[in-house]
Formats: sequence, C-alpha cells, structure tokens
Amino acid sequence: MNELISPKYQMKLVKSVHDAIWEEYKSYKEVSLYIEKWYEGDQWNNNWENFHIFQKENGEIDLLRTLHSMAGSDLLKVAIDMGVDTPDFIPSIPTFKNELKSTFKTAYDTFSKAFKQIETDPSLAIGLASSALESIIKEILKDERINSKVKGTETLYKLTTIILKEFNIVDSNHPVEIKTIGSSLLAICQSIEKLRSEKTDFHGKTSEDYLINDTVFTYFVVNSVTTVGLFLNSYFKTKFPKPIKIAEEHDDLPF
Repeated sequence: MNELISPKYQMKLVKSVHDAIWEEYKSYKEVSLYIEKWYEGDQWNNNWENFHIFQKENGEIDLLRTLHSMAGSDLLKVAIDMGVDTPDFIPSIPTFKNELKSTFKTAYDTFSKAFKQIETDPSLAIGLASSALESIIKEILKDERINSKVKGTETLYKLTTIILKEFNIVDSNHPVEIKTIGSSLLAICQSIEKLRSEKTDFHGKTSEDYLINDTVFTYFVVNSVTTVGLFLNSYFKTKFPKPIKIAEEHDDLPF
C-alpha cells in the first residue's frame, strides 16, 4: 500500500489529518494519548518503531512532524479513523456519504462502518459495503410509484435485477451498448455479493478458504459500491422526482 501513496498526496493528507485530530481532541495530552495508540516499537530490534513521536522543546507533541514520520499506509489508517476523506483512493466517498446521509440513514451508518474498516478489516469492510448497497436499493424500491415490491429477503443480485427492470435499463429497445452496460452493472452487483458470501468471513470460513485481506482489492470493491449506489440514486431521483407539494389557497373572503 505504501507504494500507492505518492509523497505529494501524503503531504496533503498530513495537513487534513493534523487538522482533524486537533478538531477532535482539544489538548496536547489527548492528542498524545491518541497518537500513542497507533505507535509500535521494539527496543530489541534495533530500536524499531513504526513511526517516531516528535516533541517540541517544551515536551509537548509535535503532531505535524510525527504524522510526517508515518508510513503512507499508517497515515491512511489514521485518516480513515478520523473520518478524513481520501479522494485519491475512493473518489466518490464525499458525494456518496452526503447522498446517503440525507436520504438513506441505515445505509449511511452501515457504509460509514465499512469505510472505517477498509484498512483494519478488509473482509468486514466488503461485507458492510455490500449490505449498504442492499439497503439503498430496498429503500428505492419502497417508493409507491414503483410497481415491484420486495419481501426484504432478496439477495443483492435479485434486488439489482428488480431495480434494473424498473428503471428500464435493460429494455430490448435500447442500443446494445446500453444493454451491455446494464448487464455489466448486474454482474458487478453479483460479484460483490459472491465476494461477501464466499471470500469474506461473513458466513464462516475454514483455515483453507480464501479470504480477501489485501486492502487494494477492498478499495476496488468499495469504489464499485459507491459508483453503483450513486448511479442508482441519481437515476431514481431523475425518473421519479419528488412530488411538488402545492400549498392550498385560502380565500380571505368571509363567504
């Protein structure tokens, strides 16, 4: 992961993380305690440490220098823990989270948990991201203007099949390229579902089973979820705009 994070991006990320930490923790003591929870050291192994905690002349932590001493992967973990957007890795995160927060509360909570687990538990992050996408589609299909109704037990693949049909995306009258993209979208959701079921520990695995533990793939999957989720929500709002409430007119005349 370190080689994927350019020095230029790390410089920018350090500033954002620095400000976020001071926004969360108002004193040097609290900031030091928080940073120490990320610190690892081994004095018997050539005084190895995953990063160095720098101090100012008065003994207080120099947070900026300390953050700059972190490897890119550790810095990214701190950024995610502090809720700092990482657009170079998940470009749609800010937009996606804003859309979810205003429209899909359950999906927002689930996706926020997934986002925080990307670096520490890739398997869990994929499972939660998949669940968030399911929640979004279920909420859309609850709209009374949509004919198909769901029982609540449908898989992500089944939910995607239903909503693509409702949105008329795979209609035979569309150009073959549009239908291909629609079919690919369905394939993406099916793959996400299969990854959750077969390549994470959501359904229990043995020591011989393959589990996703590479964060690069986790970012890839979570990016896919944000892309699909944003498209479905945008299409829904365009095809089924919210009804405009017309205020009742009252005649001021007494009769």
